[in-house]
Amino acid sequence: MELWQAALSTLNPNPTDSCPLYLNYATVAALPCRVSRHNSPSAAHFITRLVRTCLPPGAHRCIVMVCEQPEVFASACALARAFPLFTHRSGASRRLEKKTVTVEFFLVGQDNGPVEVSTLQCLANATDGVRLAARIVDTPCNEMNTDTFLEEINKVGKELGIIPTIIRDEELKTRGFGGIYGVGKAALHPPALAVLSHTPDGATQTIAWVGKGIVYDTGGLSIKGKTTMPGMKRDCGGAAAVLGAFRAAIKQGFKDNLHAVFCLAENSVGPNATRPDDIHLLYSGKTVEINNTDAEGRLVLADGVSYACKDLGADIILDMATLTGAQGIATGKYHAAVLTNSAEWEAACVKAGRKCGDLVHPLVYCPELHFSEFTSAVADMKNSVADRDNSPSSCAGLFIASHIGFDWPGVWVHLDIAAPVHAGERATGFGVALLLALFGRASEDPLLNLVSPLGCEVDVEEGDVGRDSKRRRLV
Repeated sequence: MELWQAALSTLNPNPTDSCPLYLNYATVAALPCRVSRHNSPSAAHFITRLVRTCLPPGAHRCIVMVCEQPEVFASACALARAFPLFTHRSGASRRLEKKTVTVEFFLVGQDNGPVEVSTLQCLANATDGVRLAARIVDTPCNEMNTDTFLEEINKVGKELGIIPTIIRDEELKTRGFGGIYGVGKAALHPPALAVLSHTPDGATQTIAWVGKGIVYDTGGLSIKGKTTMPGMKRDCGGAAAVLGAFRAAIKQGFKDNLHAVFCLAENSVGPNATRPDDIHLLYSGKTVEINNTDAEGRLVLADGVSYACKDLGADIILDMATLTGAQGIATGKYHAAVLTNSAEWEAACVKAGRKCGDLVHPLVYCPELHFSEFTSAVADMKNSVADRDNSPSSCAGLFIASHIGFDWPGVWVHLDIAAPVHAGERATGFGVALLLALFGRASEDPLLNLVSPLGCEVDVEEGDVGRDSKRRRLV
């Protein structure tokens, strides 16, 4: 006890601190005493960093996480990021003993009783989703091509009892998906649009999550350089996050119609590759003049959101993508950028990010000033801006929105996760926790309800039907 007290007295977090104990067999670490308004109260990024740097070596290790009850979800997801699944190091395959890490939560403050079994199940599903997304993003394209990604989607579908809808290769062209087909037609493994649909009885609205799944981005004929191309295996981070979040959300009892739409392609170079000056007809019915083949993510997502609107009848469409390098300049390495036609959902995304640890900050939404950047003399629009100094991340998102229409009455949310999808050379699984928190009110799970920023107050004078319907609404 004296040793423990002595260790605690040495800690002076600025912003964190740690002290080794018992010949490095244990470590006590301290998180920041306070954080700024744009950070998560859980200090999630510091949790991941401390575990990576301070956890003692060994085959069987234990982490005791001391936090308040509202921070359990963000803390668990932060811990999961510290233990990535993908590795091809030769030593890992020869290791006979399997490594295990046991995590215990010790709750302080209000509601400091034992963690309930239902909460632990929710945490297990959420962290599995984070690690699934990170594994897909970490896997190189010689293994994680479009066919392999479809296998991952089929695997999740089988686990949940859902048969995916898959449109691929020449069928994309025949059915009018000119964006996805045009981006992926030069690759060995053909492009595809895949959809996992959850349609429970009693649903009050339809939600679509649309993920950008560019399994590798060479830039196409507008080819990237030798310093900017490495790391482009991560360009499927949006689709990976949607898959991980969909799996967890359905397992936790999602009460509304939920469609996960995956726009899969490899932006490759070859005789059949799209050229600058080509014009493609997208699923929205609008024509696009290609002036930059390296602005491909918005093309596949334009088809995805159009499909969600026209074929799935979505009331809420959220697209998630590693869309622009400019996002990291606009909102930094830790905060995703949000662009939306709804001020309420903009605020909700920021609040959800603080609650779950996947931080978010708004971009300028002003189509009347910015969309003219895509003006074309021969088509409805170009796919890349004329002036790259004029809020390019906002403009890229507006390109996607234009294919459902700026006057569309539903809610559209665009999340650009280009920078936070990785930390150094490792994927973070960013986006899974954010989607679960943002749509937590559509879940049966009490923990996801707790971290969700959305939902209406229930009028106790209404009947059961009205009360249930109102509870389900996200806005």
